[in-house]
This record gives sequence, structure tokens and C-alpha cells, in this order.
Amino acid sequence: MLKFEVLKQSKEKSPSGSVRARLGKLTTDHGQIQTPIFMPVGTLGSVKTLSVEELEHCGAQIILGNTYHLYLRPGCDVIEHMEGLHEFIRWNKPMLTDSGGFQFFSLAKLARFSDEGVAFQSHIDGSRHVFSPEKAVEIQMILGSDIMMSLDFCMGYPATEKQAMDALNKTTMWAQRGFDFWKEKGSINNLFGIVQGGMFSKLRTLSAGQLTKIDFPGFAIGGLSVGEPKNLMYAMADHTLPLLPDEKPKYIMGVGTPEDLVELVGMGCDMFDCVMPSRNARNGQLFTSFGTINIPNARFRFDKDPIDTDCNCYTCQNYSRAYLRHLYKSRELLAYRLNTIHNIYYYMGLMEQMRCAIENDSFVEFKKEFYVKRGK
Repeated sequence: MLKFEVLKQSKEKSPSGSVRARLGKLTTDHGQIQTPIFMPVGTLGSVKTLSVEELEHCGAQIILGNTYHLYLRPGCDVIEHMEGLHEFIRWNKPMLTDSGGFQFFSLAKLARFSDEGVAFQSHIDGSRHVFSPEKAVEIQMILGSDIMMSLDFCMGYPATEKQAMDALNKTTMWAQRGFDFWKEKGSINNLFGIVQGGMFSKLRTLSAGQLTKIDFPGFAIGGLSVGEPKNLMYAMADHTLPLLPDEKPKYIMGVGTPEDLVELVGMGCDMFDCVMPSRNARNGQLFTSFGTINIPNARFRFDKDPIDTDCNCYTCQNYSRAYLRHLYKSRELLAYRLNTIHNIYYYMGLMEQMRCAIENDSFVEFKKEFYVKRGK
């Protein structure tokens, strides 16, 4: 079973009030995770373009796999035959799998929601399938992830209060059924509940209250970063995080930019995931200590500098911006790998810097310097 310890709670004050940032340690069957942590997304069992050895060199402690996609391809029969996802992809550190809820939201044309679960057509071949909350847990047990997520009903933005309430009710019902199934099967690994409620504070309060009555090992906040304005996303996170038990890990799903991570760590979030570092790398956008750069830009054609002179990643230690621009403009596959190495390394380093700042009671100063370097 998962064990979570809060090692240090910030005692700092900022102009906006108390800093809720905290340093923690998650212990799983596949090792320990220092929090706050960012999880690179390996949708199909790989973080695109990178090997597991490169992920380790970048400092990744845990990666995320996608239940919906892995269920469809290669299929549970393959992964079960290969003795679980860890063995299949040769990753010996912790792994989290989502429930498929976000994919049903993003592929809504192919999905139909009811109290029983989600009926959907495969985006690959049109075949028909049904995910009940019990089946979502069962599939993740076959995958063998250290942390599994309950099936939830994710809403886009904007949504009416009635729509958000309906999604909340289904999410709570599914959470209880998934939890009961998980307990019945011996509490294999760890199951987290997901708070919904759209962009309505009172619904977020209601959802958190209902879910925390269920003894999940951890809790997530879903339904953010789905098209809403940034200030509204922060407001919902700031409202919801204190409603979750402090003795358990708090995870915001699908977020986000470096700025998002800094703001939300300050609000007390422990875990994050997002495709942004890897996806943006493949689109030529690179994250640095002074902001983002677009490597295809003509100004880098003769630039001998690395992406970021403060970065110790493999890419920055060996290659110039000019060469990376050349690779990207030429559509060389190496461009995607080198860019992704840098972006993942940057994200891992940013989280490490925040952990150090929390430990040293200097998070407020860290945050100030973070924005000064970006000219903000």
C-alpha cells in the first residue's frame, strides 16, 4: 500500500497570505517519490521519443500511462501475458495510470455516458466497448500501475451548473463503485478519487466532501485546464486543495505550464502531469529558465549557444541552438528526441528547485526570482 509523509510544511507568508507549499515523500511498491513531483506522460507506455534510460537520466521518478489507449492497443491480453506494464516497457520505478475519463471527454463524439459507465467506439477501428467504474479499475489492476485513478466524468468549459452537477453525481457514484470493487479484489496497489464540479466553487466543495468520505489513499482534482481562463483555473484549485485531507497526496490532473506548477505548488499541490513538455518539444517550443523559445525562429540560425546556459541536460551539454534549429527545420527525427530530453529535464529540475526552496523556507523568494528571470 501507498504511504505518504509530509516532511515539511511551509511556514512562509506572501503578500496574498500563507504559503501552503509542502515537501513530501510517497512510498510505493516500485520505490519512493519525492513531492511535489511532475509526471511525464507516457500515453502508450512510452514518453514519445525517449527510452526509459533517458527518462531516468532526466530525473523522472514516476511516469503516467493511459488506460483508455493501452486497453485498445496493445490490449490487456498482451500486457497480462508480459506480466504487467512495468515489465512490458522495462520501467522499474513507480507508475500512475489514469482511468480514461479525460479521453471520453476529448473523444465525446464517440462516447455515451450513463449511470452504468461509458459506452464508446474505438477511435482506431470503430469497435464498441463499455467502461464501467469496476472495469476501469480491473484494467488498471492488469496494467499493474502503482497508482490507479477512479473513473470520472470530465466536463469541458463552458458548462452549465446543471451539467456540472450531473457530472459530479456520476463521478461520485462511480468512485464508490470503483472503490468497493478495488477493496473486494484485495486493494491491489492504490486507487485515487477525482474531484469534479466544473467551475462552480460550491460544487467543488460538494464533490470534495462526498469523495473524502471514501477512504481513498489519495485524491485528485480533475476538470481543470479544459479551456477555462487561467485565473479561473487557479481560483478553483485554490478553493479545492484545502478541502482535501492534508495527510494524503493531492494531485491536479493535466496541468500544466511552468508557471502553473509554481503557482499550484504554492497552493499545496503535490502531484502533476501534462503532455506539454513532450508535445511542445515536438512542436519546437523549448522551456528555459528565462521563458520559452521557439527553436524554428530565424534568429537561432547562427546561434552557437545551447538552449539554456544554466541547463545540464544532454542536449544543452552537446548541441547548439543553430544545430537544433537545423534538425527541426529539416524534420530530422533526432530533433524531437533532443528537444524532448531538454524539456523533460527542465521540468524535473524545476520541481527539484521547488522542493529545495520549500525545505529551506525560501519558496517566496524562489517564486519571485522565477518570474523576474521571465521579465514579469
